[in-house]
Amino acid sequence: MIHYSVLPIEAVLQGSEGLDNADYMEITMNGVPLQVRQVNARQASIVRLLSCNPQDYLNPQYAPGRLIEFTPITI
Repeated sequence: MIHYSVLPIEAVLQGSEGLDNADYMEITMNGVPLQVRQVNARQASIVRLLSCNPQDYLNPQYAPGRLIEFTPITI
């Protein structure tokens, strides 16, 4: 991706050092793929919707920032 800016690269990337994709999980809820960040043992916050269906983006149930409850299954 190319990003054009009048700001120096240090200002653009400031604060991105702490971001780590290892904190995120991909799950499927009701057939809709989501990227979530686990908040505690039973809750996760929706980070991103990964669905190809445009109707899923109109559903407030899958809005980023919303907390969902789940039970993690270890295999």
